[in-house]
Amino acid sequence: MAFDFSDMVEEARISARALRDFSEHLFNPTLRLGITGLSRAGKTVFITALIHGLTRGGRFPVFEPLASGRIARARLEPQPDDAVPRFDYERHLHTLIDERAWPNSTVDISELRLVIDYQRPNGAERTLTLDIVDYPGEWLLDLPLLNKTYEQWSSESLALSRGGARSSLAAPWHAYVSGLNAEGPMDEQAALMSAKLFTDYLRACRDERFAMSLLPPGRFLMPGSLAGSPALTFAPLDVPEHGNAPDGSLWAMMRRRYQSYKDVVVRPFFRDHFARLDRQVVLVDALAAFNSGPNALFDLEAALAGILDCFRIGRGSFLNALFRPRIDRILFAATKADHLHHSSHDRLEAVLRRAVASAVMRAEDTGATIDVVALAAVRATREAQVTRDATRDRDSLPSILGTPITGEIADGETFDGNTEVATFPGELPEDPQVLFESETAFSGLASARADKADFRFLRFRPPHLAQDSADAVALPHIRLDRAMQFLIGDKLQ
Repeated sequence: MAFDFSDMVEEARISARALRDFSEHLFNPTLRLGITGLSRAGKTVFITALIHGLTRGGRFPVFEPLASGRIARARLEPQPDDAVPRFDYERHLHTLIDERAWPNSTVDISELRLVIDYQRPNGAERTLTLDIVDYPGEWLLDLPLLNKTYEQWSSESLALSRGGARSSLAAPWHAYVSGLNAEGPMDEQAALMSAKLFTDYLRACRDERFAMSLLPPGRFLMPGSLAGSPALTFAPLDVPEHGNAPDGSLWAMMRRRYQSYKDVVVRPFFRDHFARLDRQVVLVDALAAFNSGPNALFDLEAALAGILDCFRIGRGSFLNALFRPRIDRILFAATKADHLHHSSHDRLEAVLRRAVASAVMRAEDTGATIDVVALAAVRATREAQVTRDATRDRDSLPSILGTPITGEIADGETFDGNTEVATFPGELPEDPQVLFESETAFSGLASARADKADFRFLRFRPPHLAQDSADAVALPHIRLDRAMQFLIGDKLQ
């Protein structure tokens, strides 16, 4: 797509910012690490555990710089971006350890600066500044909108909403849209009602029974200060993909507001934050897709493809290529591995690797190294062998022990948030392709009773940790050290 004047201005702004960042990096080596993920993937927990482990000497045998003792210390410093909220690490840590509760989900961007003093293998002392940028994954999925017209987006959104489980969820919105005359006069009430019903549809898709992942525009589900603004008061219309909107029409009104959404929301995020990242973590709650069934898994695959497509945006500029670091490593992490027995951790990783495989092949021109890991940033369970019949060893099941959060239900029992239970979560198939072969491969919560679903994962409280203070405790984890080695290990050599 050819750049218009606004595209050229935006490119110039990005390049100017990149030049400033490059100059700063010359005198103060800095790595900007983006942390994102789709809803309830555990971004806040991941960042909190990463910071706590670095600053308090966590147990990370695979993270060589820390395991070998080459990291002298890591300390928090004031962040450099005055217009970005600080990631509230201390409050989140208190919530995890003292309250044994999971921190609230990410609804906006935040940032934290961590300075790491380390020794190179040759004995030279160095410092790395790590700027951690936390933002909702829904914002990342908005970036492809920059290269789509309103008509293209409308056509794609309507087609997506007419397939699979989405069709019934979108029925009220579809019924309303079918009665609108896109070429008729602009109508504020029609725009308001269309946006409301479209948002209701997106919100229903995100419900845990369906756990859909591909839900742009992201701000419709987390509007913040833009709630009720014209930039969030639009919706797809059934119009020709290459048609022209009559002046003064409802179609023209919707198209203008879609463009405003890109100008007010998407472009500033790309320019001020995403375009400045050096490395990226994408956290994925694959277990939620297993809970919800095949439609959710196929939707997750499409969302991950959309995410990888984002890393090709804005790479054509000579100045960008010359003056700014580009995202050279992307880590996809399947979270909540502690909800499975360790015998299924590699299988969970294989499922995620399969989900991103086709997208990775299309994204080879990003120039980034891509890896996949299954992890739990904070491990909420322990493992045990539970024998149903003491006289028959073959009835011994590899199980997990943990405290379900208040209100979780299993086998007709509602848990009180204080009782530890043993549960057998089921085994993932050795061949991940089995889950992608057909829509009847397995049953989820949306198509079966909870106790009849193939996979039903309880949600557990954070573990009880014996400790004198938050500073003295080591947070248990699964493979967080492997993620850290991939993301920053080479920068500490």
